[in-house]
Parts: sequence; structure tokens; C-alpha cells
Amino acid sequence: MNMTSHPRSLLTGLAAVLISVSAAFADSLPEPMVLSTGWQMQSSDAVTDSAEHISQTNFAPQGWYRATVPGTVLTTLVNNHVYPEPLYGENNRPDKIPESLCRTSYWYRAVFEVPKSFAGKKVWLNFDGINYSADVWVNGQSAGTIRGAFTRGIFDISSMVTAGQQAALAVLIHPPPHPGVSHEHTLPNGMGPNGGEDAIDGPTFLCSMGWDWIPAIRDRDSGIWQKVFLTATGPVIIQDPAVTSSLPLPRLDTADVSIQTTLKNVTDRPLYGVLKGNFGHISFEQPVELNPHSTQTVSLNHDNTPSFHLKKPKLWWPNGFGPQNLYTLRLSFEADGHVSDSKQLDFGIRQISYSVPDSENLTISVNGVRVFCKGGDWGMDEAMKRIPRKRLEAQIRMHQLANYTMIRNWVGQSTSEDFYELCDKYGILLWDEFFQPNPSDGPNPTDLPTYFANVREKILRFRNHPSIALWCGRNEGRPPKNIDDVLQKLIPELDPSRLYQPSSTDGRGVHSGGPYHWRTPAEFYDVDAPFKTEIGSVSIPTLESIHGMMPEKDWEVINNDWAEHDLARGASGGEKYRNIIEERYGKIVNLADFVRKAQLANYEAFRAMYEGREAKLFHPSTAVITWMSNPAQPSFVWQLYHHDLEPNASLFAVRKACEPVHIQLNQKNWKLQVINNLPKILANARARVAVYNLDGSRQYERDLDVTALPSAATDIGQVDWPSALSTVHFVKLELRNAKGALISDNFYWRPLPGQTNALQSLDKLPRATLQIKVKRHDAGGKCFLDVTLHNPGANIDLMTHLQLHRAQTGERVLPVFYTDNYVSLVPGETRHLTIEAARADLAGEKPLIAIDGWNVDVVPSSSRAAEVALNEDAQVNHWPRTGLPIDYGK
Repeated sequence: MNMTSHPRSLLTGLAAVLISVSAAFADSLPEPMVLSTGWQMQSSDAVTDSAEHISQTNFAPQGWYRATVPGTVLTTLVNNHVYPEPLYGENNRPDKIPESLCRTSYWYRAVFEVPKSFAGKKVWLNFDGINYSADVWVNGQSAGTIRGAFTRGIFDISSMVTAGQQAALAVLIHPPPHPGVSHEHTLPNGMGPNGGEDAIDGPTFLCSMGWDWIPAIRDRDSGIWQKVFLTATGPVIIQDPAVTSSLPLPRLDTADVSIQTTLKNVTDRPLYGVLKGNFGHISFEQPVELNPHSTQTVSLNHDNTPSFHLKKPKLWWPNGFGPQNLYTLRLSFEADGHVSDSKQLDFGIRQISYSVPDSENLTISVNGVRVFCKGGDWGMDEAMKRIPRKRLEAQIRMHQLANYTMIRNWVGQSTSEDFYELCDKYGILLWDEFFQPNPSDGPNPTDLPTYFANVREKILRFRNHPSIALWCGRNEGRPPKNIDDVLQKLIPELDPSRLYQPSSTDGRGVHSGGPYHWRTPAEFYDVDAPFKTEIGSVSIPTLESIHGMMPEKDWEVINNDWAEHDLARGASGGEKYRNIIEERYGKIVNLADFVRKAQLANYEAFRAMYEGREAKLFHPSTAVITWMSNPAQPSFVWQLYHHDLEPNASLFAVRKACEPVHIQLNQKNWKLQVINNLPKILANARARVAVYNLDGSRQYERDLDVTALPSAATDIGQVDWPSALSTVHFVKLELRNAKGALISDNFYWRPLPGQTNALQSLDKLPRATLQIKVKRHDAGGKCFLDVTLHNPGANIDLMTHLQLHRAQTGERVLPVFYTDNYVSLVPGETRHLTIEAARADLAGEKPLIAIDGWNVDVVPSSSRAAEVALNEDAQVNHWPRTGLPIDYGK
């Protein structure tokens, strides 16, 4: 019941008591205890003992494996060298890692000492995520069960354990009940069907059955995939607090905050206490009376708590529109002078809307500003759910680096607290989905109570994150009526400020549908849907990443190993890609040449993927989301960076195209455009366009005055193409503000009109020798290398690639964050960029910046800051001429 239902006399008297109590010292709760070490694991087929015995401290495991928690069953088996690394080469084939793993239950077991500080308190055992179901036992007693990968398990084990003494925990993990039959990716058979029978299980990692971007994961990612921990509370617990805010748009100078939370009395006696909290400079208290074994919802807003009307709030903005300000809410419930429970969460003050007066299409605005949703689809964060926070942070930070504003959490496969926190931190909006694929990719779930329990849990756990833009019911199809009807009611109940979008491919101008294969730049300008949720291209990694993902015997021949890593017949057109590259850029000499040419293809396709939609910014385009930005495994397709976290040319093409203010050459009609994503007019700016031939000679130059309207694409003129153009020529664009500062630049290579694929003469481009200077400074545990590139000669420098190594060992440093890469320089041009890496990742060695590219050369140099050298391994003439043949094998 709500606080307003209490008798006034009771509350008045209670408030007086509580004021004196709150002024007194209140003790704090013990710190949670994370159970991350000492775990063991064994197949249930190999364990004959009873659950009661296994969960006793005196049980002596024989032959059990040291378990990785958090982690999946397969992760533990790989870490114990039972099986090889599945994502390397063809190690994942069923003759090496058996499919039986997905049909076997596994015991996990740990013995731990309950902290002495937990004495006299309620002790809770918490699971943040398991897959698919679990039977939980503590000290010989059943604590309960968990079902579904996206729900928590929270168990009161107070009567089962004693503070200061050892306790045994045993968890029997059951895999999804319908693991299906996987399809093997090969060149002759292609990528095969997506998913299948496992979709019937609903809230699980259904893509682990195998998709056209991930092979079947043999255990279907069953295991304890998220944190396990102990907490201690008093008799009243705080559950699922929610914070919402509203702004008086278009004004941003005030905000109204509302807080709601549930309090639960877990004892047999009535309790009186006070709910206390603070955020920013605001503190508040609310007296509460709780009946035995009752729950009560407390709602606070600016009507009953005037301080919740904030002046000059610090707002949360998407990437590129402002800072990602967050407030920290601290809640506690105190009774009898003691803290019974406390919660802490971060939230952002921002207001989101989904429509604008001049369009019927889904248009997302944040704080009254239209946000073009440029982003990437995540099929899954990592194929085996190996997602420590450091890795996830690198992945999401690279989306910020790409100037993205959105990630689409496809079928909710990347649902973890770190994921949401990092999207908040880096300003990445989330299109967040529940657990159903395209109807053609598997049956509808049948265990509806489990399905809805996981949906409810997901909303309750993560609704405070400002990054979540909307909830989507299903990928590429509307949920069946018996699910959709419940979601239509559930979301307004639990999260009324967010939109429920039933389908990722229907309604409000939303559509997916690809294409997913490489296309020429002009083809990306055909807008088939205003809000495009899926469109993609092949995206080849660097030479070093390819070498790291497969054995040397597979480097110089496209075979089934390449198919295992997604380059085969299917939606990506992988079986045609080699020949497309050869037709467009010239005969392939070897793998190094293939990678060199593929980086041009990466840059062309991924830049055009965004520029083509931005050319019609908000008229009608409101979003473009690439399939995919993040690879779940080492792959040749659909990614901005490799599984090892090295970016390829695709990331920097996207970074260029998605600048907040951007100058571009429309490759459909060849007009010059300025794309202004920001809400302010760009006035008194100046653009320059120059055209160069293959020999580096400038054939054309023109300056244009620019006024670019806010949230719009503005045509600023066109190029008067000179007559004496080489078969391939180059277009250099610059945009400067009224003070002459560079806002945006761009660089294109272009064949003569009517000769779409005639780029073979790029191989005749003379070498360009760059001068490179490096300065180093270290701060906050990071190494920063400020790099100056200068092209002193008369030749065009095309697609210079910088790669950070350790100087002594030559090993790559990963991850690394570059402010720019795959840089092209006209004669006499200078460019500055910064390289950032964790200082610890250099392992005490001097940095080495290895240089490769289309036609780049560099004089080796060494300074106190770093060494600079040509990347010899990436040179085409460093390797034998193989022609990179295709071997279909069996």
C-alpha cells in the first residue's frame, strides 16, 4: 500500500521519533562477498552422490575441474585444457568439441567462509545470471531454483549458514532443454540456416545454436555466466528502486525527479523505520510502517518532496550532443537505529521522445534534440560470454570513437550490468530487445511463465539506465498475440516513459532486411526505410588478426576454416567477395594483397552506408544501424573491429561519416553536402574542394560559403569536373568554421563516370614516403602518443594504417584507441592524431608504431617517445605469390 493510506496521527507521531533516530549514528551494512574463486565443476554424469551430500563441506570431490566463475561450462573445460580454444581455426568442429556438452548437466561447487560481520543479519545468496536453469543447494539443503538466462536468483540462506563458519554451495546447471541440431559452416554448404529449435526455450542465448555469424557453441553457453555473491541485511529489504525525470521542454533549466521503490518486511513482526536517500545535493527521508511479511511501494516526487524540483540539472546526452552526466542515488532503510538495507544506483536526467511534427516515422529526440540513430547491431557480446568489464569497455568505447549514438541489443543476447553501465558512460543509446528471433529462425517459446519472468526481471533491473531508448518485442517479426498482449501491458506498468516497439522490422517506418553484402558506394544511397535497423557489408580484419585466428596452413587459401569464420555462401555474399575485390581493385597476389585491397573496400562501403542515409537526414532517414558492429567470434564479415579488438578500416570510415558536423560528396548525384546533426545552425562556414590525379597533380580547387541548417543535410554545390582526369582521381574536402578552424575533412577515390569498378589503376599509384614525428606523455596509467604525419612529396598517400606494437618483442598492443587511422594525405599535407593504450599493456617496452597502407613508405626512426618503422609483414612482396585460391574441399 502507499504511504498516503496510513493514518495521519500514526505518521505524525512516528515522524517525530524518526527524526531523533536519524540524527543518531546508524551503523553500515557489511560489504558484499563475491564468490569468484575456489569453484569446482564436474559433469553430472560423472557424479553419483546426492545433492545433499555434494553441498556439504565434508564432501571430497575427486577429479573435478577448477571452474571459471563467472563463465560457461565450455570456458572451464577450455581453461582446463580438456578442449582447445574453440574460436581458433577449426577447433570448434564436433570431432574436437562434442555436441554432447549441450545435453549434459554440470555441477558447480564452492566452499567459503561466511563473514563474521554477517552475524545477526539476514544472509542472501545472489546470482546475477545462469543459463539455462539451476538447482541451488547450501549445506545440504535446497535453497531454490533459477530458470532463464536473464533473471536473478536471490535466496534467503540465513537458516542454512552461520557467520564465521564455512558453508558449501552446490549448483546443478542444466542446459537449455531444446539445444537443437547445429549446422556446420563450410564452403560447399555455406552458412546454412539460423538458429532453430532452441528458440522454443525463450530467455537463453539462442544464437549459440549457430547463426550466419557464429558457429554452434557446443555447450550452448550454459553455466554460471554472471557474478555470484553474498549480502547481509536487516529485517527490511529495498527492492528494485526506479528513478524517472521530466523536463519542461524546450526549456532545460529545471527538472522534476521521481523515485519509487519497494520495501519488504521479511519478519513476523511489524516494523517502523525511515527510508533515507540522497543524490546530488539533495537529501530526503520518509517514515514507513510495515506489517509482518508485507511489501510496500514508496513513491516520492516533486509534489510530496519539493526538493525533487531541480534547478539547473546536469543532463545526460547521447554521444556527440553533450556530456554523459550521471547522478548517484543512495537509499537506505533504517530501523531501531540500524541500517537494514541499502541500495546505490546511477541514473541520468534526460527526456526522450519518439515522434516529431513533420514525420510519421520513428524519430528519437533526447532533451528536445533530434538524434540520428547511427549505430551497430550486437548479435552477442562474445560467443562464449567471456566478457570481463575491461573487454566490454573497449568494445563500447570503440562505438563512441566511431561517433555512434546507438547499439541495437539483438534479441537481448548482451544483457549484463556492465553492458548498460558502459553505454551510459559513453553516451550510446540502446535499442533493447527481448528474447525472440525472426519467426523463420525458430518456434515461439512455450514456457510463458519463464519467458515473462525474465522479461520482467530485465526491465526491473535495468530501467534506470538512461542509455535505454526503447524496448522491442521481437527481431524481424511481431511477437505472437499471447506474448504481445502481455508486453503491451507490462511495459507501461514497469517502465511507462519508454516506447514499446513490437518489431524490429515493422511499424513507425522501421525496417531491417539488409542487404548484408558488399556493394558499391552509390548503392547505399537508396533509402528503403527511414529507420533502418539492419544493413551490412563484409569487413575484412587486418593481416595480423587473420594470422591470429587460424593456423598458417590456412592463410593463403580460402577454405573451410574461412567458412567457419563466416566467409561463405549466405547473406554476406562471402562466396563472391574474393572475386568482387579482384574485379574492382585488380588481381589478388596473396593474402597480404587481399587484406590491403579489402581495407579500401571496407572504407568505401562503411562510409557510404552512413553517408547515403545522412544525405536525407530526417527527410526521411532517422536511423541506420549496421549489421553488425561487434563480432562475437573472429570473423571476416560484419564488424568494425576484430574479435581481438583491433579496428580495421571500417571503424574509421564510420567515424568519418558519423561526425556531428560532416562534409561529404554524395556518391549518387555527386553533389557536395554538409550534414549538421547538431541543433544549432552552422553559419559563416567555408568549404574547399580539390581534385587530384593519380600523379598527385591538382586539377581543380574551389571554395564555397556554407550555411548549414540544424538537424539537416544541406546541399552546398557541386564539383565542376575538369576534363583532364586520370582513370582514378581523388577528391579532397574540407569544412572550416567562421574562425577558420577545421571542422570536418573527407577524401574519396573515384573512377571516371560510367566505370563503376575501374579502380585497378590505383595499383599504379607511386609510393609516398611520409615523415612521422611522435611525442609521448603518460597519465592515469595510460600512454598517449601524439603523432604527426607529413607528406612532403608530390604523390598522394592512400590509406596509411598505424598499428601499435611493443618494440622489443614486436607483439601488437591491444586494445588501442586511435583518434584517426587509415589516413590519406595529399602532397604537402600534415595530419595530427593520438594513439592511446594502457601503459601496462606495453609490458615495459618502448612503443613501436608500425606503418602500412596502400602505397605508403616511411624512413625508420627512433626517439625517446617511440620507434617508427614500416610494417614489413603487411607488405605484399614480403609473401609468396599465391593468388589466394578457393578450395572447396569436401
